[in-house]
Amino acid sequence: MKTIAIINGPNLNLLGKREPEVYGNQSFETYLETLRNKFKSIEFIYYQSNIEGEIINKLHEVGFSYDGVILNAGAYTHTSVGIGDAVKAISTPVIEVHISNTFSRESFRHQSYISPNAKGVIIGFGLQSYDLAVQSLIQAK
Repeated sequence: MKTIAIINGPNLNLLGKREPEVYGNQSFETYLETLRNKFKSIEFIYYQSNIEGEIINKLHEVGFSYDGVILNAGAYTHTSVGIGDAVKAISTPVIEVHISNTFSRESFRHQSYISPNAKGVIIGFGLQSYDLAVQSLIQAK
């Protein structure tokens, strides 16, 4: 069994409530059950924080023993050199995901400090972005 950590950053605890026209009407916890039912051979560990340092600590905690990390750092994607450095420092492959197409939004969202250190990036497929990330980690050798 593979163990995959899903780490969500700021404001993603408000999925289903926050800007439903951009992020949809479903909470992440509800969607996580869908993932667990679809990928029964995967153990998912879910973590969400609005605090940059806590996200870095969680990456350090899981980054040498898990089979993969799916990271949606939210707005920290565009501002946090520290999270980018944490992704670079760990050996577990990280897939960066975004629910919205960040390139169709404000120009400051076009920069990612995570992408250069991530195994891959999945952007703009709604919550299905997480599903695609899981599939990529399952197929990884």
